[in-house]
Amino acid sequence: MTAELVRGQNHPLHHTRLQIRVSAGRPVVALATYADDRLTVRDEWIAHPASPTLPGLDISSPAAQAPQFTVDLDAVPAPAQQVNVLLALPEDCRPGAFGAGAAPFVAVTGQDGVDIASFTITGLGAETALVAVELYRRQSAWKVRAVGQGYAGGLAELLDDQGVLRAPEKAAAIAAALRESAAPAPRAEPAQVRTRGDSPYDRPAPPGPGRQSPPAARQEPAAPSGAATSGAPGGETDAGQPAP
Repeated sequence: MTAELVRGQNHPLHHTRLQIRVSAGRPVVALATYADDRLTVRDEWIAHPASPTLPGLDISSPAAQAPQFTVDLDAVPAPAQQVNVLLALPEDCRPGAFGAGAAPFVAVTGQDGVDIASFTITGLGAETALVAVELYRRQSAWKVRAVGQGYAGGLAELLDDQGVLRAPEKAAAIAAALRESAAPAPRAEPAQVRTRGDSPYDRPAPPGPGRQSPPAARQEPAAPSGAATSGAPGGETDAGQPAP
């Protein structure tokens, strides 16, 4: 039976391979961070659209209406004591706050599809970034906690609260990577149809060094004046004389 969590509630995880699905009713940016025993996030412990993987974690859709996280708790580095699942609104999202749209919904399932826990993040207002849920170690076991902590200052404020150095620069770099990944690919120019003779390869090359012109057609010598132009049998002339 699925445990329907409320903000602050936790639930034990008996599976080590998990799927975390998010539904927000609008495009959201999916991110994840690892934190150590001091709840500090290292610079290399951030998964975002330009780098959507960490050891033991993969974001299948970094920016979509229904992003999905795949987590292998056995592969999470030992110094990491907590996995944070983060959501942020794109810069061009309208309306520009979580409280103005449908409440985000988070579902945690096992790799075999068995439902474990779910969390509907209600009570949001002007927040544009939030910590949805966290997975944390307790005496070699793992649990999931419903967090729902929002930040009106966006991703920069969220990362700063998690102890990320130069959080505004990091948030700006993530936003730039998101814009670049969302930019449409340049259109390819249609291929030009070429007729025979348009290309220099379709024309005969002039003679040059090392190249000789083809030999001219062989011409037969003109017949001597006074000789018949049509030969008689035996090679004789009309007068019966041997042909010269």
